[in-house]
Amino acid sequence: MTPHYLFSLELDRLPSLESDFLIVGSGIAGLFAAYKAGKLGSVLVVTKQRAEDSNTERAQGGIAAAVDETDSPVLHLEDTLEAGAGLCDAKTVEILVTEGPLRVMELVELGVRFDREGSAWDLGREGAHRRRRILHASDATGGEVARALIRECRSDPRIILREGCCLVDFLRHPRSGRCVGALMLDSQTGGFVVCRAPVVIAATGGAGQLYRGTTNPTVATGDGAAAAYRAGAELMDMEFVQFHPTVLAMPNAPHFLISEAVRGEGALLRNVRGERFMPRYHQMAELAPRDVVTRAIIREMQETQANHVLLDISQSEPDHFQVRFPNISSTCREYGLDLGKGYIPVAPATHYIMGGIKTGSNGETNTPGFYACGEVACSGVHGANRLASNSLLEGLVFGARAVTAGWRYLQQSMEQPLRLTGYLDGRQDWTSLTADLYDWQETAERVRTIMWDKAGIIRQGQGLAQAAVELDRIDREIASLAPTRSAVEAVNLLTLGRLAVAAAQLRTESRGGHFRSDFPSRDDVYWLRHIIFEV
Repeated sequence: MTPHYLFSLELDRLPSLESDFLIVGSGIAGLFAAYKAGKLGSVLVVTKQRAEDSNTERAQGGIAAAVDETDSPVLHLEDTLEAGAGLCDAKTVEILVTEGPLRVMELVELGVRFDREGSAWDLGREGAHRRRRILHASDATGGEVARALIRECRSDPRIILREGCCLVDFLRHPRSGRCVGALMLDSQTGGFVVCRAPVVIAATGGAGQLYRGTTNPTVATGDGAAAAYRAGAELMDMEFVQFHPTVLAMPNAPHFLISEAVRGEGALLRNVRGERFMPRYHQMAELAPRDVVTRAIIREMQETQANHVLLDISQSEPDHFQVRFPNISSTCREYGLDLGKGYIPVAPATHYIMGGIKTGSNGETNTPGFYACGEVACSGVHGANRLASNSLLEGLVFGARAVTAGWRYLQQSMEQPLRLTGYLDGRQDWTSLTADLYDWQETAERVRTIMWDKAGIIRQGQGLAQAAVELDRIDREIASLAPTRSAVEAVNLLTLGRLAVAAAQLRTESRGGHFRSDFPSRDDVYWLRHIIFEV
């Protein structure tokens, strides 16, 4: 599948920035990587909007780690492998659960304030976890972590944090194949900036905006994965998408996440008739894996002809719920919901992309000098379905490992870094800003609608084929590209949408976050394998 290439520019005439480490993205993976890299060399962190604008900031539930004496990394590993439905890389998961507690304690040393009960951690429980192992800061864990890491990075003189820079493409040297930097679009000047570095780490987050209904912020347009694909990196597991089962479903309200931790504290799911239904679908009931809960809710909505189900929080005293979930409580009240009645209307929405840039256990890719960590990466940790609250942990563990591997690479190649100058042949010219009359936001919305309607929670062959045709039609309509953020994002969403649909067509089974109604069973004879795309 040939992607749209985004530029044909004389790079040596553009303004440039140089550093030992270039980190693209400011979520937990990018910020923790920057914190680690700052101890080794100069670091440039570039991010599309503000440093705070990431999925990390929105993460409510917490960080899963075996820190309790009744728990162990072995149990955490077993739960992760079970949720991953046969496609996890066991070695990588072992690294995650073993190193995870150490990385979490580093956050504590940096001032992150996880909730406690006296001297002990106040640990929560979420779906598919057999133990309470979720460290949290009320229901705003990600925000607490992000604030501490941003503060740390801003105070380090070796780290430069540059906001308002949209990734256009990663740069590879045409002879050696090494990644030597990235081309950015600076929102302040409206012009291009070349960021050069011998070690480049993609930490750009996921592509939740690929679907019409999503919990993700507007920045989550898959820029890192799409740019990596154009640069020759491998993408893996693009068919596996996690839809969060409980998202606020009220008129005029955003797709606001109602944390799985609410169910971990005893909330029940009922259909609009008031009937509890999850025990009919799984032995773990409300704490079943997310894909199971999501499909159960969809079935109940269809059978009751409703656009939501009810999350019954009446088991919890109102005051306790307010204290434990202050952010959820205030948001529900902001949109007119009376929590005293004991119910929150919820429905599924897109939440997390399991697929991404294929990496090894150190964040390394098939391109020398290029690493990836966090949601943009696909290391095999999550398999076909991410275990709840493993994502923040993944960002910590593999952000740190990517820096260590990048530093070793840098030490082994201390000769003068190869410069990428002149033109990159075969790239498509940008049109001028004034000449561009194409409605890129409308294009992006078309892609999101196609993906939600035909490649969403429940898929089938005919719908996927229609999605492929419609996305190909959009691709053919794009004759030229404009140097704008909306153009970059639209092309990135289109690129990843086409790959996700192609993978979903190929995988003729149902597993984890990929469910096909025409192939509803799991096939371990043929499909215990990954689908990998490369230009």
